[in-house]
Amino acid sequence: MLSAPPVEAETVEVAPIEASPAFDVADTQALVMSNTAVNGEYFHLTLAAAGLAMNAKAGQFFNIACPATDKDLPYLRRPMSVYRVVPSKGEIEFLYKVTGAGTRGLATLRAGDSTAVLGPLGNGFELNPRWKNIVVVGRGVGLATLAPLAEMAAERGIKVTAILSARSRGLVMSVERFAASGARVEVVTDEDGSSDPDNVERMLLRLIEKEGADAFFTCGSNRLMLLLKRVGATFQIQGQVAMEQQMACGLGMCFCCVRNFSAPNGTEQRRVCVDGPVFPLSEALSW
Repeated sequence: MLSAPPVEAETVEVAPIEASPAFDVADTQALVMSNTAVNGEYFHLTLAAAGLAMNAKAGQFFNIACPATDKDLPYLRRPMSVYRVVPSKGEIEFLYKVTGAGTRGLATLRAGDSTAVLGPLGNGFELNPRWKNIVVVGRGVGLATLAPLAEMAAERGIKVTAILSARSRGLVMSVERFAASGARVEVVTDEDGSSDPDNVERMLLRLIEKEGADAFFTCGSNRLMLLLKRVGATFQIQGQVAMEQQMACGLGMCFCCVRNFSAPNGTEQRRVCVDGPVFPLSEALSW
């Protein structure tokens, strides 16, 4: 039997594996400083959580462990956008609405309790230093995400007009906080009809005509997001939207939070937790 001639081994150059940058996320056991009702639906939670948690930026979020109650046994953590970070006190704040098992559990936390918070997670808002005027339009708990943005803009000398929407005036939150940052605040509600998208559009058009707008920012309402996207496209005003989405891991591994976005070659699927939660307004699609 003839045997095949020996084959010399081919030398293959293998590129060295570069170490990935550190993942600036920590799972922190945080101490509850306070957890108080803001109104009939929303709670304000303040936690002592030093370390990496203090690096959180406007638009980022944490995955918070929710305690069990006599009626609920939440298995997954709940994503909560950053409401305020106070590095000098080592505190971080969240504003949340009680809607289900997880948030009902959060509402039972009292000062002195502790809970685990994973973060900061995701990508936050970005501000162009050339911008002079921005408009933020939010509804409900979306205002918790936008309030830190208004403060960040004020620190950089950017004027902010904030249109805050809710079902009623009793549910409009953070008015004082927006105003304290120097923002001009307009409140619109369902009870007087002023929150209707047609009215909000008229407000935007007047604002664009009188002062101009460099960018739109929004969170908390599909209808308002679509309105800003349309007006922005008409007047070539760019924008960003912070997406609200159910999540499991918050780290991009479970693909629980995948949503469709507009891309140059058609529709593209992205993970809200790691690709966002802040996305270009022009690429966001209705949910």
